[in-house]
Amino acid sequence: MTNSVPSPRVQTEEGMPARVTVFEVGPRDGLQAETDIIPTPVKAELCRRLYAAGSRDLEVTSFVPPAWIPQLADAAEVVAAVDVPDAARAVALVPNLKGLQRALDAGIREVSVVVSATESFAKANLNNTRSGAIDRAVEVIQAATADGIPVRGYVSMAFGDPWEGEVDTQAVAQAATALHEAGSRTVALGDTIGVATPGLTGRVVQETLAAGIPVSALALHLHDTYGQSLGNVHAALRLGVAEFDASVGGLGRCPYAKGATGNLATEDLVWMLHGLGIETGLDLGALAATTLWLSRIRGIPAPSNVARALAAAGASELTQEAASA
Repeated sequence: MTNSVPSPRVQTEEGMPARVTVFEVGPRDGLQAETDIIPTPVKAELCRRLYAAGSRDLEVTSFVPPAWIPQLADAAEVVAAVDVPDAARAVALVPNLKGLQRALDAGIREVSVVVSATESFAKANLNNTRSGAIDRAVEVIQAATADGIPVRGYVSMAFGDPWEGEVDTQAVAQAATALHEAGSRTVALGDTIGVATPGLTGRVVQETLAAGIPVSALALHLHDTYGQSLGNVHAALRLGVAEFDASVGGLGRCPYAKGATGNLATEDLVWMLHGLGIETGLDLGALAATTLWLSRIRGIPAPSNVARALAAAGASELTQEAASA
C-alpha cells in the first residue's frame, strides 16, 4: 500500500465541460447549520486551508442578524482575519440592504442573496412572502451592482419543499429569472432538502434554461439527504452546467429534512469530477486533510465518503497535514 494520496482513475465522457467551478460553501452554509459554534480563529483557519487547497470561489460567512444565526455572529472578525489570495473570491451572504452595508464595511467585495421557490419556505426561513423575498433580493442586487459589487443568487426549495411537497418548476424558473434580470451573475438552484433525482434535476435545469437564463450563469446547490447528489451533478453536467456548490466534509444540516446529512461534500464532488477528467484546480488530498483536521477539532466525524476512504487508505501525508495546527 502506498503512502501517497490515492486518486481516481480517469475516464472521460463526451459532452462534458472541460472545467467546473466548485463553489465552496462550507464556512457559510456548512457552519451555520451545525449545532456547535466554531471559534473565530478556527473559522479563519478553515478559510485559509480551503484557499491553500486551491479554492478560488469561497463563501466565507453571512451578514445576517446574529440573533438569526448565532453561529456566524463573528462575520466581520472572520473576514478581517483572512487574507484572500489574488484572483480568489470571498463571498458573503446578505439578507437585506443593512446586511449588504455591514458586509461592505467589513471589506467584502462580492455578496450572495437568497430567495425561495415556495411560499412556505419564504415564510419559515426568510420571514417574507415569496414575491416579497424576491423584491428584497432584487433591491440588494441593484444596490450592490450599482456600487460595482458582483452578486450571486440562490433559489431555495427548487426541487421539493417539506411543507408543500412538489415544487412548480415554473415558479423556480420565474424566481431564477428575476435574480438574473436584476443583475445576478450566477443563479444557483437549491435542492435544499436533498430530494432531487437525476431525472428531476434534468427537467428543472432544462426549464430554467428555457426561461432564458444562459447555462454559463446557472449553478446547482445540492444536499445529499438521499445520496443522490453526485447523480444529480452528472445529469446537470450533461446539460452543460459547470458550477456546483459543495461543502468541505459535507458540513451542514438541513433543519427542514429529518435525517439530512448536509451539503454535497467537496471531496466527493472533486473525486467524481477528476475521474471524468474535468479540471477543478482543487487539491483533493488537501481538501480531505482539511476535513480530517476540522473533524478532529470538533470531535465529530464528517460524512464525506472520500475523506474517510483516503484516511483509511493510510495516506501518511494526508494524516500528517490533518494533524497540523
